[in-house]
Amino acid sequence: MSSSTTLASSQFTFRVTQNNPSGMTLSGTNTYVLGAPDAQTAVIVDPGFHDGAAEHADAVAEVVGDRSVELILVTHHHFDHTGAVDTFHQRFGAPVRAVDEQWCRQAHVLVDNEVISAAGTQIRVVATPGHTSDSVSFYLPEDNTAPHPGGTVLTGDTILGEGTTMLDYPDGTLDDYLQSMNTLGDLEGAGRQVAVLPAHGPTLDSVARTAKDYYDHRMVRVDQLRELIADYPPIPSPVDWESVTVHDLSMQLYPKLPDVVRVPAKKTLAATLEYLMHNPKE
Repeated sequence: MSSSTTLASSQFTFRVTQNNPSGMTLSGTNTYVLGAPDAQTAVIVDPGFHDGAAEHADAVAEVVGDRSVELILVTHHHFDHTGAVDTFHQRFGAPVRAVDEQWCRQAHVLVDNEVISAAGTQIRVVATPGHTSDSVSFYLPEDNTAPHPGGTVLTGDTILGEGTTMLDYPDGTLDDYLQSMNTLGDLEGAGRQVAVLPAHGPTLDSVARTAKDYYDHRMVRVDQLRELIADYPPIPSPVDWESVTVHDLSMQLYPKLPDVVRVPAKKTLAATLEYLMHNPKE
């Protein structure tokens, strides 16, 4: 496996992209190294996938340099983010924190709205469930140089740098996801543009604009699915994403979708069906 790629993504962050590209991970998993420019310590976000973990840790260590790693944070439990947790924990000797206790190492779980003081800056934990139930984002209000005077936010898989994310139903739900889009959008105020640092794909200029686009896209799919199921017999709840009905609907809604992303599409569709059952059109 060839080496990871590194890019300065903001004044306070470097992005190190693991060499695990796929239809699901886009160009690979983005691991971030955070810290104020004059800080003597660093924070790492999302260690990445287990395959190639040691080499990826080497690439991250080059960015860390002579700083010590104070903390490792995890945005959610999917293995392209947590597979290298133990490799990084052992390599850097830092505690690991996540919402899911399974991925914590020598530390307690993350709590919504807590503010972590580390690496010379403030990191606010923002609960953003929907992609998964344990998804969180990390808001850096002090990473606020132009063109993002409102700071930056690391969104994990809740917002991607390209396309839209999947809902890992039944763990992830559309109700939660729509609320998370509102939560992220509210980080911005007038003249306070906040940049998005996603776990896959490139940086985006505005979290409010992107969150609105994601919200609107989901609601378009809700309306399309509502029309499609009008002629179907009642679908039982909870929806079985592996059912023939869900597969048939996915082929109608996404007829040209590559096979590699058919399962995520069916899970997202099932989450949308469940949403429709609890939110009938008035």
